[in-house]
Amino acid sequence: MKYQKYEYSADEELHFYEFVSKGSNGEVKKVVEYSKMNVENFYNLGFGDYDEEKGEIKDKVVTNNGDSLKVLATVASTVYAFTGKYPNVWIFATGSTEVRTRLYRMGITNNLVEIQEDFHVYGMKNDETFEDFIVGEDYIGFLITRK
Repeated sequence: MKYQKYEYSADEELHFYEFVSKGSNGEVKKVVEYSKMNVENFYNLGFGDYDEEKGEIKDKVVTNNGDSLKVLATVASTVYAFTGKYPNVWIFATGSTEVRTRLYRMGITNNLVEIQEDFHVYGMKNDETFEDFIVGEDYIGFLITRK
């Protein structure tokens, strides 16, 4: 993508990524996790601040660090890494809130031409069916796979 990204570290299987957001509220550890779903070759993309004490992702925290484009570009770069190693997977993503889902939709919309060079992109409608991603449509989730 054309945006700056943070450097990240990943586990050997490329299922878990860590990076540090640096901005107006200091340094915040972020994680991206690809978790196997109940359907073969389907993975859920989980993302958020990392709570060291509880060892869990806090996906409802609003960091407000002033670097959201850089953070989203970093998350997107993990999608490229993960699907580079596992090209036949399907990745499902949705926001933990409607606002976050809308933010993800806007990110896809603003970069759709570039994303579609490498991925098929689908939007999940309210009835939980999928359609090819259409700019301007509201979706409750997103599904992507490598071309």
